[in-house]
Amino acid sequence: MDAAEKRYLELLSRSFPTVAKASAEVINLSAILNLPKGTEFFASDIHGEYEAFSHILRNGSGSIRLKIDDVFGDELSKEEKRTLATLIYYPREKSRLELSKVSDVAAWYGKMLPRLIAVCKRAARKYTRSRVRKALPEDFAYIIEELMYADTRNFDKEAYYAAIVDAVVRTGRGPAFVEALCGLIQRLAIERLHIIGDIYDRGPHPDAIMEALIDHHSVDIQWGNHDIVWMGASLGQRGCIAHVVRNCARYGNLSILEDAYGINILPLARFALDAYKDDPCVGFALKGHPDTMSEAEILMNVKIQKAMAIIQFKVEGALIDENPAFGLQSRKLLDKIDYERGTVVCDGVEYELTDKMFPTIDPCDPYKLTPGERDVMDRLVSAFTGCEKLQRHMRFFLKTGSLYKIDNGNLLFHACVPLNADGSLKEVDVFGKKLKGRALYDEMERWVRIAFFDEDAEMRKRGADMLWYLWLGEGSPLFAKSKMATFELYLIADKAARKEVKNPFYTLLDNEDVFAGIFRDFGLDPETSHIICGHVPVKVKDGEDPVKCNGKVIMIDGGFSKAYQSTTGIAGYTLISNSHGFVLAAHEPLESAQAAVERELDIHSSRRVVERVGVRTLVADTDTGAKLKAHVADLERLLEAYRHGDIPERKKS
Repeated sequence: MDAAEKRYLELLSRSFPTVAKASAEVINLSAILNLPKGTEFFASDIHGEYEAFSHILRNGSGSIRLKIDDVFGDELSKEEKRTLATLIYYPREKSRLELSKVSDVAAWYGKMLPRLIAVCKRAARKYTRSRVRKALPEDFAYIIEELMYADTRNFDKEAYYAAIVDAVVRTGRGPAFVEALCGLIQRLAIERLHIIGDIYDRGPHPDAIMEALIDHHSVDIQWGNHDIVWMGASLGQRGCIAHVVRNCARYGNLSILEDAYGINILPLARFALDAYKDDPCVGFALKGHPDTMSEAEILMNVKIQKAMAIIQFKVEGALIDENPAFGLQSRKLLDKIDYERGTVVCDGVEYELTDKMFPTIDPCDPYKLTPGERDVMDRLVSAFTGCEKLQRHMRFFLKTGSLYKIDNGNLLFHACVPLNADGSLKEVDVFGKKLKGRALYDEMERWVRIAFFDEDAEMRKRGADMLWYLWLGEGSPLFAKSKMATFELYLIADKAARKEVKNPFYTLLDNEDVFAGIFRDFGLDPETSHIICGHVPVKVKDGEDPVKCNGKVIMIDGGFSKAYQSTTGIAGYTLISNSHGFVLAAHEPLESAQAAVERELDIHSSRRVVERVGVRTLVADTDTGAKLKAHVADLERLLEAYRHGDIPERKKS
């Protein structure tokens, strides 16, 4: 035994000071390795749709209903099962509603609590008691554990268990106990949650999603392009802020800024309504805005949208000049406008503009912000950087997130690995370094963290500009297109000018040789690995299959965002990985959480087995299993050292 190994084993002996302690841990871990792997749950492109996402988390993508069927079979009617499922999903709201209908409250608890305990037992079946104990809600840990592991055939304890339930109800803790049980069922249904990007933009409640994720017991996030632009905005990066505010206005979601994050948009509204008061803002109609908006609110959002679009084009022009290596010079279009003729030259072609009113643009200096625009941007920068809630959410992104993740042989990222037309990895210039594949991802993530944490202000600025590039740059693995055609979308009617060409990654999705190269570049086995990604909505209604490359690539953007449900024909995908393989769930829209509670409307989900393994996957076969095996090997080496006298046991005197 060399000195380094001895020093390590001596440190390990502090946690396991005797042969008995070390042996017990080896036995415990060896048993855990032979349990079925836990259920992993993947979701992508949630885009602020909190109610639908929350419901799918609550019902475990349909798995909780299956557990109810397993437990009760024909013992309960369909109506009773539906009520029980709704109670598990929304315990506080549903129990309040149900209790308002009954005259005998104790009888209701006497019926529901044993049913909830039975579902708890089923959900906990593949976990150790120790693991379940750690998941138990603190206030009711002892009681729930006693009831879950009760022997129903033990008549000596029948009165004991009945007394527990009776005391819970008698002391007024019934509602809290029901909520604790239902929360435990939800927690046990999903061991690990993977979010494959794009929590933000379009939908109304990304902040509520972030709060739910912060409270979740086990989650990781792969940043999407719509997440990274909010991260940049939180740093005061002006291109990112301009997009975020413009996009909120476009979808009628300025409440995200005002109500969710307390960002005052009144100065912006005043500026927009004044500067564009005589402007019909042709081409700036809202997209997918709430039905409850008044005409005055719609008009304000339209004018704010145009005001921020023009500010965005100006701010981006300055950023392009500051970062020539980004290769975005062709995206400077304000100086390509003939303001007298109302035309613009884009990609060498002259087009007529759909909107020719530019009251805040000086044709002689088109990228110069007016005093009013400067004031708006200065106020927004101060508001974004000073918002404590936004900063907390972005720090959570940094703590739990990354540009990609390798987990149990799966490569998780939001959009793509940039490729050339021939399928080779595309080189991208990152501040003078030409990188591709995994090295590109690693370097870009390094700059994301520099933007937030570096002590040098200039380095932080370069990092923040890289976040902006990740949002819209051709070489960005999060954007994956030839250009961000925001200008053309608003101001040119010809669809040819608006075309954003996807990276060849998407045209080569069924080329197994190309994707074998990607897997190898990330250190994965092409025969057994999968890519799980989102970003591009899968057109299910047109017959598109989300499973590509002979099962090696699974694209799970199914349209959580209401704005894309007409494109996909469904309301989102979730992917479930359990010990039996992969199951893909396609979801229909949720009417509302209120309807789910009051009318027991669940999200209907069709489930499809994507891959079924021949031999059930155990903990031993996972990344966690590899760590546990290494720990067992270390403990066995410690046992050997104890028995040979190389290290003395630390027995108490």
